[in-house]
Amino acid sequence: MKKLGLFMFAVVAIALMFSGTALAQGDNSYYFVTYYSNNASGAPDGTVRFINDGSSSIGSGNLAADIYVFDDSQELAACGACWITPDGILSEDVKTELTNNPLTGKIPTRGVIKVISDPWGDPASPPAGYPGLRGWATHIQRATPTSGAYATTEAPVADSNLSEGEATLLGNLCAFAQVLGSGQGTIKCTPEDWDF
Repeated sequence: MKKLGLFMFAVVAIALMFSGTALAQGDNSYYFVTYYSNNASGAPDGTVRFINDGSSSIGSGNLAADIYVFDDSQELAACGACWITPDGILSEDVKTELTNNPLTGKIPTRGVIKVISDPWGDPASPPAGYPGLRGWATHIQRATPTSGAYATTEAPVADSNLSEGEATLLGNLCAFAQVLGSGQGTIKCTPEDWDF
């Protein structure tokens, strides 16, 4: 009887798996955060990578990664939108592409990067978050506090909760940066797949 019970349990478990109720489902994340550090001469360049998982049902399926780069004083250094086609990959270097044209003219050495998956691609307006992007970032770590050696680690970007107030603030900050910066504080994106 015990064997029959174990057999029935296995059959039910397999049936649930194939019915879709026990299968892993994609998440609906559209707001991501990560950090960058040791963004200095002599150190390797950190990288932020995003893929479009192809799940978007809007238009052609293209999604923009609205990128907002902050320095360690919580000031917006740069912003921009980079388009990613379905199943495409975007790779942006922190040193040479995300922080090379800061609003203040001073290259930040560490800070925070926020990314919103957006079907419209206008970071200067409150972004309309839409799921479909997945991201990773490399982080540059000092091997020891006194050495000039560095280590590179990679981790998924953190899924975060985007409040209406945060979305409005990010859009307004980027709009001000574009107007006041006269070209400074703008991220120019690398075309997909060019960084490899």
